[in-house]
Amino acid sequence: MNSLPLLLAGTAAVAAAIHGASIALTLRKLREKPAAQSTFGTPPVTIVRPVCGLDGEAERTLRSSFHLDYPRYEILFCVASPNDPVIPLVRKLIAQYPEADARLLVGDDAVSENPKLNNCVKGWLGAKHEWIVLSDSNVFLPPDYLQRLFEVWDEETGLVCAPPVGAAPESLAAEFECAFLNEYQARWQYFADAIGAGFAQGKSMLWRRDLLNTNGGISALGSETAEDAASTKIVRGMGLSVRLADAYFVQPLGSRGAKEVWARQVRWARLRRVSFPLCFALEIFSGGIWPSVMVAAAAGLTGLPLWIGFVFAAVWYGAEALFARRLGWHWNWRSPFLSLLRDLLLPLLWIEGWLGREFQWRGNAMVAAPSSAARAAG
Repeated sequence: MNSLPLLLAGTAAVAAAIHGASIALTLRKLREKPAAQSTFGTPPVTIVRPVCGLDGEAERTLRSSFHLDYPRYEILFCVASPNDPVIPLVRKLIAQYPEADARLLVGDDAVSENPKLNNCVKGWLGAKHEWIVLSDSNVFLPPDYLQRLFEVWDEETGLVCAPPVGAAPESLAAEFECAFLNEYQARWQYFADAIGAGFAQGKSMLWRRDLLNTNGGISALGSETAEDAASTKIVRGMGLSVRLADAYFVQPLGSRGAKEVWARQVRWARLRRVSFPLCFALEIFSGGIWPSVMVAAAAGLTGLPLWIGFVFAAVWYGAEALFARRLGWHWNWRSPFLSLLRDLLLPLLWIEGWLGREFQWRGNAMVAAPSSAARAAG
């Protein structure tokens, strides 16, 4: 056997080992267990939920804010425009839970080119408590949400996050988004956390106010176009770690269109490329397509049947399917095919990440930039 088949087979074997390790470590991280008692107990918390516009799951996700099994917390719903259609819903929910410490804050503080961050500023400044959670409005909060965030905080932690897990898809495109959010993005983020390279995800972020305030305050999160990328760099700059909760929190997807799903993936790819270009450069090697092709090529070069590559792919995507089912994530007979389609499109997504910086976020034209030099495109 010459060196090329050995190189191909060896590279595929390394990829398969990393794939298997990412699944095993994520399963270990997310195994079912009661929330552990935090060394900080249950300190009072402010939950800042930026809201913008209405979607089909808005009432469910926002209502979950009022059902947390936690002794003392306040909820600050932040909206930029006084004409936003979500305001009547928020006011209705606050009225339905008069015992809750909940307020609606309206106004826009332009500290960055990031509309979501600008919307959060008034919540951060108006928070009563030292511990603050920035929680996106489209994430469903389970009763033990805050306990799950606190249980992993220790003296070496500067931020606790949790990636979103797609749930309740009501269209094929939404199922396709689950293949991106769950078996791909969430798995890799939990793997990074397991090997000590955790990074922030903006859906849920638990901060201790004094830590961020001594490093520029909430406006410092505008130093990057994406507030989670800025958060990662700030925390690492303090010599602390970004940790992931030992539990996942679902994002109900409802019905979504293919263009909407793809545009969101392109947006995230461009943000990753400008904030962490070396890591993004390596994404071209992710997914199961390249290793499967390498196995088939190695087999062909040595006179073995090409279908060995298909067997390798079946094992690769079968492991993903078992992984999703074990965690109770969305999965059906279409899921393996959507995972395969996802990986076929990853090179195209990678190219899109390099080709441009422009993207749309909730009607705002923006430009991805690695520093506060980011400017709105219009």
